[in-house]
Formats: sequence, C-alpha cells, structure tokens
Amino acid sequence: MFRTKTCGELNINNVGETVTLAGWVQTVRKFGAITFVDLRDRYGITQLLFGEELNKDLEANPLGREFVLQATGKVTERSNKNKNIPTGEIEITLSSFKILNKSEVPPFKIEDDTDGGDDLRMKYRFLDLRRNAVKRNLELRYAVGRSTRNYLHENNFMDIETPFLIKSTPEGARDFVVPSRMNPGEFYALPQSPQTFKQLLMVSGYDRYYQIVKCFRDEDLRADRQPEFTQIDCEMCFVEQEDILSMFEGLVKRIFKDVKGIDYNESVERMSWEEAMWQFGNDKPDIRFGMQLCNLKFPAHTFPTKANIAHLITSDFAVFSEAETVIGIAVPGCSEYTRKQTDELTEWVKRPQIGMKGMVFIKCNADGTYKSSVDKFYNEQQLKAIADAAGAKAGDLVLILAGAEERTRKATSELRLEMGKRLGMRKENEFKLLWVLDFPLFEYAEEDNRWVARHHPFTSPKPSDIDTMIHNNPAIENAAEYLKHPYANIKANAYDMVLNGNEIGGGSIRIFQRELQEKMFEALGMDAEEQQHKFGFLLGAFEYGAPPHGGIAFGFDRLCSILGGSESIRDFIAFPKNNSGRDVMIDAPSTIDAKQFDELQIKLDLK
Repeated sequence: MFRTKTCGELNINNVGETVTLAGWVQTVRKFGAITFVDLRDRYGITQLLFGEELNKDLEANPLGREFVLQATGKVTERSNKNKNIPTGEIEITLSSFKILNKSEVPPFKIEDDTDGGDDLRMKYRFLDLRRNAVKRNLELRYAVGRSTRNYLHENNFMDIETPFLIKSTPEGARDFVVPSRMNPGEFYALPQSPQTFKQLLMVSGYDRYYQIVKCFRDEDLRADRQPEFTQIDCEMCFVEQEDILSMFEGLVKRIFKDVKGIDYNESVERMSWEEAMWQFGNDKPDIRFGMQLCNLKFPAHTFPTKANIAHLITSDFAVFSEAETVIGIAVPGCSEYTRKQTDELTEWVKRPQIGMKGMVFIKCNADGTYKSSVDKFYNEQQLKAIADAAGAKAGDLVLILAGAEERTRKATSELRLEMGKRLGMRKENEFKLLWVLDFPLFEYAEEDNRWVARHHPFTSPKPSDIDTMIHNNPAIENAAEYLKHPYANIKANAYDMVLNGNEIGGGSIRIFQRELQEKMFEALGMDAEEQQHKFGFLLGAFEYGAPPHGGIAFGFDRLCSILGGSESIRDFIAFPKNNSGRDVMIDAPSTIDAKQFDELQIKLDLK
C-alpha cells in the first residue's frame, strides 16, 4: 500500500510506530548533513527527517516543491516542537523514501498567503486547490451539504433527480440552450431551476422532495453570481406558509449547529416587504444593526407608521424642496467627524455605482447644539426637528440624501451598509436571520406597459387576494395610474430568508388550480396559445388532482460563502468561472469543429 497513515493524524501517542506516508513536498530545509521536509496531503503536514545516509541520496535525487513523495520511517518526538499544527510534536525519522513523481516549479506558492494573483490561480486551479485556504472552503461546503441531507432525510424528504435537458421557457434570465442532433433545428435548455418538475412531483404524490442541484442562468456575473450554481431545492405538499417557515428555519439552525457550532436558539424575526423597503431601503436588510432610514419627504404612497415632517424641508433649499424624496439615517457616535471625513463620504455617494449628486449632514453635538452643511437654510430648531425625526441622539451624525425616490432609497441603503461596515457593526462571525414576507405579486414594467412577476409565475397570491386576481382584467388602461389598478395591491404568498443582508433562500406557496394559473399567465401577457405551448404540461397536470403545495430554494454557494466569511461564492466552488463566464483552466467556452456543426445542422453566422 502507498500509505499507512495520513499527514494529519500522527501525534505524540504514535511515537515508536513505523509508518508510511505519501503526499506532496511543501518545503525542503537543509541543515548540514541532514534535511527536513514538510510533507503535505489533504489532512495536514508532517515533518520528515532525512538522516546522513538518506541525505546523500537526496544529493543525487534532489527534492523540489510539489514533488510527490512516499516516505517510510519511525515516529519520533521532535526536539523543536511546533505548537501551531496538530502534528507539531513529532517527526518521521526516515528509513526509506521514493519519489513517485516530480513537479515543475509551481507558478505560485502553495500557501495560504500565496503570491499568485486571481487570474493565475484560476489558470492553475488544480494547484490552487492544494492550498489549505481553498481546502477549508470546500470542507465547509461539504459540511453544509452533509448537514442539509441529514436534516431533510430525518424529516422524510426524498432526494429525487430532475432533468438537465429541458424545454426553454425564458421568463427571467436568459437560458443556456443545447442543440439536439436527433431533432434538427430544435434545442434543449439547461434549467434555471427545477421549478416545474418539483411541482409535478407534488402532483405525483411525492409529498416531500429535495435536491442539492445545479442550475444555469446566462446572465452577467459578479461576486455572488456564476453561470452554473447550486441550490438546495425543496418542495412540500399539504402545507401552508407557516409550515414552510418552521421547517426551513429548522434546516438553517441545524446547519449553524453542525457547521459552525452555533446554537441559534432565538426566534427568526419577520418583516413585511413594505417595512423592509421603508425602514432599510432594500428587501434583504442586514438587521445586525439599527440605523434605519427615515423618509423626511414622502411620496403619495406613504408608509403609515411614519410621521410626515415635510414642512421642515419646505425652505429655500431647492435640493430638498424640489426632490421627489429626502431620506436620512442617524449614524451613532459620529458627530465629531471632521470636514475631511464628511467630504470623503460625500465623494463616496457621488460614485457612479451609488449615483447621488451630493449629501447633507447634521451634527448632533454632545452639548445639545446642531451644526449642518446647510446652516444657512435651516435654523437650529429645524435641524433638531429633522435630527429627532431620524432618531438621532446627542453625539450622532445625520446623513441625508435627496433625489428620485427609487435611486435615493437605494443609495441611502448602500450608505447605511457602508457606515455599518466602517463602524464595525457588520461582524463576520455574527449571524442574524430574517424572514421577509408579503411581497407584491406583480411589478409594473413601464417600458412594456404590462405586469411582470416579482418572483416567478407559479407563485400564488395570498388567499385573501385570489378573488381580486380572478375577477379583474389585468390590462392597464392608463399607464400613469397603474398604482390604482387592483393588481398593484395583490400580495404574494411568498417568503425570502435573509442572512446578514443577503438573500439566502426564497420560495412561495404555489398555484395549483388551472384557472388561477391561467389567470397569472394572462396577467403576464401570455395568450392561451402561448400558455399551452410553454406550460401545457403543467396546466394539464393541474387537472389530475394537484394538491396544495409550496417550497423554497436556498442559494447553496452563497450560504457557504457567508458561513465562510467571504464575499464571493467563487471561493467555495471547486472549478468556478471568471467574471466573463470563462473557465481559463480548460479554456471554455471554446469553438467546435465543422463536423459538429454539420451533425447539428447549424450554420454559424458571426457578424
């Protein structure tokens, strides 16, 4: 056999044993007539001692970094112990060794603190995967998957595979398409999710289904996106929303316990979509800290729990008086910010990705006075009233943005997160879960003058809104007054789970009646012919005893990255794509030869 022990399991209790190890050479250190070698495998590092006789052999056959080595010897106690590694009290005094394979000098150091840039490491990803930092990420990913499977198995879920070659029904991101050689001119699509298949499994009576499954979306990439990604995909029948929330709170708490050793015993907070948007500026708020948004000048559809103080900003200061909305946040303990610091924040909100023209601040000084960048427009009493409305206390700094409602709300949300980060309120090892509920079922697409689904077209309305949906025409007569349409107030029977300001899972109670599903498709602009072409199989299935059902899908890669303290899901994928969607290691995507085009009866026409 190649090895009797791994490089990570030996300790002081093994002294005197004769063992054989196999692994990769991490370092070689020569000291006169002896040589020390650190041998590494997946499990750890063990120091090898080459005595005088074997050292002579090394002179004839020198070792290099990443050589594959087999080594046999006796476990001995080290005189110079290394308390930083589990094997640091022992070494192997070798009696023999064998070079199993040599290695070229690697293009970067195989160490946590590597000298390889991102592009270089992705080109040589098979080497990058040897680094402990990457290995720990994949071990965490495996642990999350193992915990998930154990929990779902214990709760009677059944792992059922669904197809990867399906029908293209683009309703969101673009599909990846696959030509069919046996059906010329026709194409499969890779699934963006197993949505319709898991609903069909519910119709088939498999009342608790799950998969840890690959999904595919042809969309622009960023840190938390890949063209192929993994979901924890789950569905249950004969359930209501509360059943789903309870079951999958349990799943995430189990993962916390198994993977991070965290007992998350507190109840998971809940918040409506409307509350999230008004109080935090986005639908996936980070609730590890406060600093909630205060709308100082409201549009017509005012959030009812806030007091309107619009009279405070009706002054000669046109930036406020002419803006659609004015939003402020109270930053705790920052009233002593210098002019340099407030100027830097102003430049931060002017960046293209934030998109604001400027920022106003009010300092709530400890002595009870107020100082502002707009002192000449507001007296101290007015500044105090604005600061009070924002929830500011003595010593706080109020930051205010003004402009178009959607952009200003989003920018203030980003400013809040940035200040939370700067003040150490977004702690890496602090985890806070949240359910966001009661989303609008529809969004209005102004450019197309039609409704689009906020989640997906299989999401059911809240039971109280079903009659409104069935008995109203989805057509919008006057685009300027779409908010008055009955569909604008329909709530989805949907839910998102948020962790530390990241959506990690989302789902809904599904439509299971043909009439309601057809009405949903009609609202999205599909006529009867298109409905039948794209989803006839599902509509037909609903006529054969479809049960009430609902489910959820978790972003597996994203959950792993949050638990691992990384902003990028690429760190937790063995072979990720870069930001251009390329695998630079295998050089994919790539061209295919003319014979393959001929077999597929496809002609390439690049313009």
